[in-house]
Amino acid sequence: MPQTILRTSGITKRFQGVAALSDVSLEIAAGEVHALCGENGAGKSTLMNVLSGVYPSGTYEGTIELDGEAVGFRSLADSEAHGIVIIHQELALVPQLTIAENLFLGSEIASRGFIDWHATHTRAAAALERVGLDENPSTPVSELGIGKRQLVEIAKALSKDVRILILDEPTAALGEADSARLLSLIARLREHGITCILISHKLREVMQIADRITVLRDGENVETMHRDEPETDEGRIIRAMVGRDLDSLFPPREPLIGDELFRIENWSVGRPDAPDRHAIDDVGFHVRSGEIVGFAGLMGAGRTELAMSIFGRSYGTRISGSAFLHGERVDVSTVQRAIEHGIVYVPEDRRGHGLNMFTDIRTNVSAVALDRLTRGGLLDLIREYKIADAYRYKMNIKARGVTEIVGNLSGGNQQKVVLAKWLFSTPDVLILDEPTRGIDVGAKYEIYGFVNELAAQGKAIVLISSELPEVIGLSDRIYTLAEGRITGEVAREDATQERLMHLMTADGAGAR
Repeated sequence: MPQTILRTSGITKRFQGVAALSDVSLEIAAGEVHALCGENGAGKSTLMNVLSGVYPSGTYEGTIELDGEAVGFRSLADSEAHGIVIIHQELALVPQLTIAENLFLGSEIASRGFIDWHATHTRAAAALERVGLDENPSTPVSELGIGKRQLVEIAKALSKDVRILILDEPTAALGEADSARLLSLIARLREHGITCILISHKLREVMQIADRITVLRDGENVETMHRDEPETDEGRIIRAMVGRDLDSLFPPREPLIGDELFRIENWSVGRPDAPDRHAIDDVGFHVRSGEIVGFAGLMGAGRTELAMSIFGRSYGTRISGSAFLHGERVDVSTVQRAIEHGIVYVPEDRRGHGLNMFTDIRTNVSAVALDRLTRGGLLDLIREYKIADAYRYKMNIKARGVTEIVGNLSGGNQQKVVLAKWLFSTPDVLILDEPTRGIDVGAKYEIYGFVNELAAQGKAIVLISSELPEVIGLSDRIYTLAEGRITGEVAREDATQERLMHLMTADGAGAR
């Protein structure tokens, strides 16, 4: 049996008297990949912040043992000095700096008071080679995609002589290809004796890579299971996470599809960083009333660029083409005009573009339709409160009240606030970009139910997702994108992951 490298006993962590963790005990074996699963708010990130010194010794109850010796980390730097490094879901790189500068930020390689750039770049190149990233260390991080940035974060961790690497939702923002590369890297790290703790909501990936799986629910550890046990499958993990069976990952739905509601014709968008190149090239599609239309594509295919350019030209240059609502051409050249026509966009990055993280639920929900809450030029605060509270109840947003700061909510509850905000604007067309990114299976099921309900109300839904089972499970029709062009249109009953993947690749371009 592998030796235990890390053990927690009785970890309890409270915030304002409320227990986020309650008597959590955990054992991590040396050289294993140990997955930590649970719904949003179950305590996973809180536990990892305890283990990595983000919450220092003395702010929680219980003990941590490393190699059998009791330890108490005072800070993140203290835990890193012991070989424990955490990579958060929101990456901590500085985009304006180069890869090499980011790798050694705070631990610069210097000689006689000056940075040794030759040694810095030599060591950076070796670190990048170790994670399989073929990039010049002088490349600014801003020029890298999210998948490569994730590899830079891991290279940075490896440069610190990491023994235990904690990865918080590392594939949440990645497409299928980048996710596969990252999982392959984690497997190689395991072969080299590095212990990995993986927080993930993607149960298929957990079953693929983890040696053992621990499930947290409501701040308590419910169960630890071995992946190779015959009874261990996604269903067992889900039951442990939510405390009940989910008969299906997707709620039942009987589509009631009407006439065409929204259409895009000959839509082309130039890239801001290369105006002579197209991010979107002559795209056309339509969505009918009550229909959910999915968009599938590999990272860089242009899905988000298409959505943002339609929503008030929020992305791109030299945008051309036409938008039609109920058969009539409409002006969507600004965000305000798009909203006035009932077209809204729920962004992929809810923290950066979807919400004001420093204000409360009430303020976020009312932000896009304040004119509906004003009388004589004054905001009706009582009505604002009641409407926000009604959405909190309807969407099962777990918070003490609508005065709760959104930044304090779990990812799933933040996503519900984003949806509530746009639903308050009473849209006809909803473009949902990665609506369940980084959200647990229970919260996903609830959001799927909201999407189905909106379709049943006759809304036109455009769904963008990197998870092919999600696209297939929710959509009535699916368009595939590759290199900024639509490469296929597939009916739900004909959709398979293999067929969509073929159309999503360059080899599938032009295929039908």
